[in-house]
Amino acid sequence: MMILLVGAGLSGAVIGRQLAEAGHDCRIIDARPHIAGNCHTERDADSGVMMHVYGPHIFHTDDQQVWDYVNGFATFMPFQNRVKTTTQGAVYSLPINLLTINQFFGQTLRPDEARAFVEAKADTSITDPQTFEEQALRFVGPEMYRAFFKGYTEKQWGCSPTELPASILKRLPVRFNYDDNYFFHRFQGMPKDGYTAMVQAILDHPRISVELNTPYTPEMAEDADHVFWSGSLDGYFDYCLGRLGYRTLDFERFDYQGDYQGCAVMNYGDPEVPYTRITEHKHFSPWEAHEGSVCYREFSRLAEPGDTPYYPIRLVQEKALLADYVQMARNTAGVTFVGRLGTYRYLDMDVTIREALDTARSFLTRTAEGQPMPAFVADPS
Repeated sequence: MMILLVGAGLSGAVIGRQLAEAGHDCRIIDARPHIAGNCHTERDADSGVMMHVYGPHIFHTDDQQVWDYVNGFATFMPFQNRVKTTTQGAVYSLPINLLTINQFFGQTLRPDEARAFVEAKADTSITDPQTFEEQALRFVGPEMYRAFFKGYTEKQWGCSPTELPASILKRLPVRFNYDDNYFFHRFQGMPKDGYTAMVQAILDHPRISVELNTPYTPEMAEDADHVFWSGSLDGYFDYCLGRLGYRTLDFERFDYQGDYQGCAVMNYGDPEVPYTRITEHKHFSPWEAHEGSVCYREFSRLAEPGDTPYYPIRLVQEKALLADYVQMARNTAGVTFVGRLGTYRYLDMDVTIREALDTARSFLTRTAEGQPMPAFVADPS
C-alpha cells in the first residue's frame, strides 16, 4: 500500500516509521523547509548553541514504551526544567513550592504549617470554581494569584482569567516541599543532538520518502491508499466553516556574551512587561559549554492566517465550530486526522508519540481485517 502522510513532525514520522517497518511505502510531505515540526532544533552558527527554533520542548513522560521508543532513535541526557519567575520586583521558583511561599510571604513555614497558611489565604467561599480566576483564588488566594498567575495568564491567552474555564488550571501546581522540578514524570530529558536529529533517525527507512517545501494538494491523495493528516483540521477543509482559534508566539531573539539569566526559562508575571518569558537556549543543553548565548523573548497573541499555530483556544465558540469540523471529518473517507493540529488539542510530545503508535497499530489491524480506518483514533472532544 502507498500511504501519504501530511506533516513531517512527530506524528507523521512515527506513524510513517511503524507502517514502513510493516512493509508499506510511505510518502511524507511538509510545507516547511525542515522536518520535526515545532520541535525542530538547529545549531546557531555563531555560538554553537542548540536552539529550539519554535520555543523550548522538554521531553517528560511516565510511559515506559514511549521512553524506550525515543531512546531507540536518540541518546537522551538528563534534564529537569527548573523555571523561575520575575514578579513584583523579585525572583521566585516555579511551580509554587515551599520556598516560593516562604520567600513571598517572608515566612519560615514547615510543610504542614504552609498548607494551613495557604488554605487560610484561599477564598473558601468558592465551592465550585467555574473560571480560571475562581480556581486560583480558591486554592492560593489573591496575593499569589496576582503575582504568579493573573498577569501571565492575561498575556498568554489575551483575555481576562474570568473568561477562561477552570479546567485550564486543572491541577494547580502547588507543592508543600522544596521540589522545584517543573514536571513530575519518571522520565525526563533532552536528546543530546536535538529533536531534529531524532526525527531524522525515525524517518531513516528505505520505504519512507520525505519531500520538504511541498504543500498538500488534493490530487496527491489520488495516488494514496490512505492519508494521515497532521495539519490543521479546519485547514484540510479549506476553512469552509471558519477558522478554529489558536494562540501563536512571536520570538524576539537577542544574543548575549556570557550567561544572561542563569536558567533556561524565566517567566514574567507583571502585566506591564509585554512578553511572557525569556528562554536562554544553552541552558537546555547543560552538558555543553558555550561562551555565547541565544535568548528568545516570547510574545503571545491571537493567530492570524499564515501564522504558526501553537495553542488551541478551545473556548465555547471554538468548541462549537470544532464539533462541526469533526462531523465533516467523520463523513470523509480515506483520511485520518492526527496530532496537535489534526485533533485540535494541546498535546505534549510523549502523548503525541503514544497516539501515533496507537494510530499505526490500529491501521495495521484494521487493514489486516479489511476494516476502514476511522477519521480519529484519539477523540478531539
